[in-house]
Amino acid sequence: MDIKALNEKYRPEIDLAIKEVLDSGWYIMGAQLETFEREFADYCGVRHAIGVGNGLDALVLIFEAYKAMGQLKDGDEVIVPANSFIASALAVSRAGLTPLFVDNDLDTYLLSLNDASERITATTKAILPVHLYGRVCDMDAVNAFAKQHDLLVIEDSAQAHGAKWKEKCTGNLGDAAGFSFYPAKNLGALGDGGAVTTNDPELAKTIKKLRNYGGDIKYVHELKGVNSRLDEIHAAVLRVKLRYLDEETERRRIIAEHLNQKLQYLDIVLPSHPEDRKGHAWHLYVVRSKNRESLVQMMANQGVETGIHYPTPIHRQLAYKASNHLNFPVSEIQAPELLSLPLSTKTASCL
Repeated sequence: MDIKALNEKYRPEIDLAIKEVLDSGWYIMGAQLETFEREFADYCGVRHAIGVGNGLDALVLIFEAYKAMGQLKDGDEVIVPANSFIASALAVSRAGLTPLFVDNDLDTYLLSLNDASERITATTKAILPVHLYGRVCDMDAVNAFAKQHDLLVIEDSAQAHGAKWKEKCTGNLGDAAGFSFYPAKNLGALGDGGAVTTNDPELAKTIKKLRNYGGDIKYVHELKGVNSRLDEIHAAVLRVKLRYLDEETERRRIIAEHLNQKLQYLDIVLPSHPEDRKGHAWHLYVVRSKNRESLVQMMANQGVETGIHYPTPIHRQLAYKASNHLNFPVSEIQAPELLSLPLSTKTASCL
């Protein structure tokens, strides 16, 4: 991904936004952050957005806040898909909770509720639907499952800025959501950044304290918090790019549809489309091939660089060696087959 090119088209506005921060002399917890939080909350359709240091912290702070509020406790299980970036599971572990891994769906690559229903236990207290690659989970089904089992619903929206489920944006489909603004994301800062969205005022208030050393008054610390704050420069840049997010998302959808047309004759599994065209933000364009190495070489010959997201399921990672013995057939079959292609006009023109 050419991140420089992504930012270059908005360079004059970004330069101006950074200049405004420099001229203000205020770099942490200022007007830019406050305004971005309000604008991002409005965009997602929620009451509260809280800017934090990165996407991992966003999820950790949600879990920590629920613990501080007495709704979760150490050791409680959180349902996590085995097919995801490891941050999904790390957030659960870092908060002193236990990841309950489940398999993914064959067609969508998203969390399988059928498998979750087989693995859920009496200590399972939350579910983490990951909108992987920019495609939204079936949130009607997820919320019905959560209601049946009395679970909190925390969206991992790190790859789904601008995606929708039945006209509602991600970040407004559960009890809370964590976003990442890593530079390569559809809404990316110039470094690490993240946000929490929620409609729960108590949760928002608690997270605001936790992100700022455990308090919202200087030298008054009500909770054992951390330092995880989205700084003013990143907030200013994100305000610029947020204005163009829908436009950029639509461009990605058009390229994805073009790639589907170009690649339909190859012996590969193309990404399936949700019924609602707006339900996919196309953070990544992921295909499956039983001859992945040959496909990589063929793409390279056409001038198209490829990537793998993700080569090893989370439960097979050394960091989770206690779960290495678990068997998730779909995730393990797909892991050696998945391949990501760049969503760019260059890719489309090369094929």
